[in-house]
Amino acid sequence: VSTSDGEYVTTTGLVPKSGVWSYSLSSENYMPFSLGNQFRDLGYRTMAFHDYLYNYYDRNRSHPNMGYEYIALGQGLALDSADAFPSSDQEMMEKIVPMFVDQDPFMVYCLTVSGHLNYNLEENAMARRHWDEVKNLPYSDSVKCYLACQQELELAMESLVRQLEEAGRLEDTVIVLSADHYPYGLTDEEYSELFGHPVDPVFEIYENSLILWSADLEEPVHVDKYCSSLDVMPTLANLFGLEYDSRLMAGRDILSDTPGLVIFSNYSFLTDLGAYNSTTDVFTMWDGSEPDPDYVAERVAEVQNRVAYSASILDNDYYRVVFGDPED
Repeated sequence: VSTSDGEYVTTTGLVPKSGVWSYSLSSENYMPFSLGNQFRDLGYRTMAFHDYLYNYYDRNRSHPNMGYEYIALGQGLALDSADAFPSSDQEMMEKIVPMFVDQDPFMVYCLTVSGHLNYNLEENAMARRHWDEVKNLPYSDSVKCYLACQQELELAMESLVRQLEEAGRLEDTVIVLSADHYPYGLTDEEYSELFGHPVDPVFEIYENSLILWSADLEEPVHVDKYCSSLDVMPTLANLFGLEYDSRLMAGRDILSDTPGLVIFSNYSFLTDLGAYNSTTDVFTMWDGSEPDPDYVAERVAEVQNRVAYSASILDNDYYRVVFGDPED
């Protein structure tokens, strides 16, 4: 329904319900598995930040319910760049890191905005700010404006790392960077410029990266299986040894031995064996062989169930049903 759904997927491990703002609805529910609530219960200072309007998509309700002190434009955060849209991720980092860097320990969730559409010089302040850095690239103006916007996020990450290092906290901080959606502000033709070939609008267009950094990593770890934003929350929960029940999430631990499963909003999906296009009702094996009809039927049912169960968890405040009211 909205970009807020991308947030909901990543931070809950659940599939959003069609036709509603799932994150907004969840603000009335008990959400014990959220990273904010989990780390707060462990004694962490938990804070969430956003360099856009504090009540957009009702984040002023959903994010405190997820266990965070929520700070955004109009609620504890003032930015000079907020006079134009989008505001500066770098300026946000310069303002917010001093709020938590001396806390011991801290857990911070940060939602950035500088890379937001529209991708043109007339409507996008960050594109104008970084135009000189991209103007000679061999792309259309819209693509160059998109890339210009991302330079501000790059500077924001540079600022975050620098401030953590100066405070002596970088070596003891895990940084996770995840996209909540692909750049839908570009046409398929414009997006294809970045791929270097015509993009497949069914599956390939949604490809992105999850970056997880820790000083303890001696060498890069690349995960070679299909996974998605649904899997971020259970993966982090396992890495940090948090308590959660994998039966009550639609996502899976990326680092586990469980075969990958990527669920799309139209019930298409990807597995380790192949891809199912719900529009054509065709499962295509990666090796070109004929698929096992029983396997396909089982995976179709599994996807439908994970979507349905996610909606039921949201509608019925099911975590409160299972674990009881935390106020009792």
